[in-house]
This record gives sequence, C-alpha cells and structure tokens, in this order.
Amino acid sequence: MSNEKERLQKVIAQSGITSRRKAEALILEGKVKVNNQVIRELGTKVGPDDKIEVNGVPLEKELPVYYMFYKPRGVISSVKDDKNRKVVLDYFESIEERIYPIGRLDYDTSGILLLTNDGEFANLLMHPKHGVQKVYVAKIKGIPSKIELARLRKGVKDKGDLLKATEYRVLSTDKKKNSMVIEITLQEGKNRHVRRMMEQLGYPVLKLKRERYGLLTLDGLRVGEFRKLTPKEVNQMRNLATKIVED
Repeated sequence: MSNEKERLQKVIAQSGITSRRKAEALILEGKVKVNNQVIRELGTKVGPDDKIEVNGVPLEKELPVYYMFYKPRGVISSVKDDKNRKVVLDYFESIEERIYPIGRLDYDTSGILLLTNDGEFANLLMHPKHGVQKVYVAKIKGIPSKIELARLRKGVKDKGDLLKATEYRVLSTDKKKNSMVIEITLQEGKNRHVRRMMEQLGYPVLKLKRERYGLLTLDGLRVGEFRKLTPKEVNQMRNLATKIVED
C-alpha cells in the first residue's frame, strides 16, 4: 500500500482475503475495525499506519505483487494439495508475499498463469462479465471439417454449460498422424472449457497450452519460470478488464 490514503474496502480487497463487494458488506455489517473503532461508512479512507481488523483478525499489510508464471504440465494450480502433488507455489519458495493463482489451468495444461496477493485485481480478471481474452493452442486427435469447427463459435452444450470460442484458427494438420493444431480464443473460462468443448465435437485434446492472457504473452519465459509484471502491464490488464465492462 502507498503512503496515500485509500478506501477501506479497496485495502481489504487488496489483502486477498475477499472481494471488494464482500468487503463493503462486511463494513456495513460492522465487522471491520480501524484503530479499534467499528467502521460502517464505505467512504472511509485509511493510511499505511492504520490498524485494520476484519472479523476480529488483524489485516496483514503487504505491498501488492503481480507475477506471470509459465506453468508446466503436471502441476496443480493451487497453493497446496492434499495428495502432495506439485503445486504452482512450489516454484515461488523465494517469494515472501502470500500470493495465489488468478483462476487456474488444468493439471495437464501448460502456459500463462498469473499470481498475486491483490484480491481486487484477481477478482477483476476472474469475473465472467469482464471477459478478458485468453488464447490457447490445442493439439487435437482427428481432423474436423470447416462445418464442425464453425460450431465452436456457435457453442456446444456439455453438462448444462454452453461452451464456445470467440475465435479459432487452424495452425496445422497432420494427415499421417490424424491430428490438428488449432488456436482457440475464449472470453470466459469454465472448468476444462477447451477440453470439454472439443470432446463434445468428437476430437479430444492431446495437448493444451495457454499462450496469451489479455495483453500478456509467454515471450522470454521458459517452462517453470516466472517474472514480475511491470506496473505498465498491471495497469494495462486492469484497464482492459474495466474497458470491457464499460463497452
């Protein structure tokens, strides 16, 4: 947090314990204290020296950090796993802040995964209405026709979900191996979205990688590596999500 005062609900959200909307509800319910006084006003601003408690628990103040990680296959997009499988935080042991993934990538999917301790930023990118584009490259079994691929934009149903892509582009076909490599763009991210969508068309995914998230790409990163997002990139991602909602 900077030296300037910020709205209480924003500071709570940035701590990662809840969203800004839920933080506002907690304030209105009288469950937030600042310097041992119950606060019920949403416009209240706090500084770095103010003591904040939420449900009686002191708020630990950390500077917000933002990372982009090239997640390998065979890694869980979580902070821990009850089966002792490798998780993304195993790659961040040198990081002191309590970061967590923004959304998730499947165990067998590689590519861009963002991590942060800024709850407001995470919720902004994850909320379905914001529709930040994510671009995947999938190797599939079989070679679908143009008519079959056109169904990706219209959407296919699976277990009550309508799964669709905003764009798709065939990158290559291999008739000998009976496979195709296709780029798929999503504006939403339901559980196993790409895999379920292609399975419904009858062309299971053999390999899947997320290559772009909004304006971010994997350029300069190798599998298992991470880097900090620049302040410019953080602002661009935040502005992109906000612009989509406004449009």
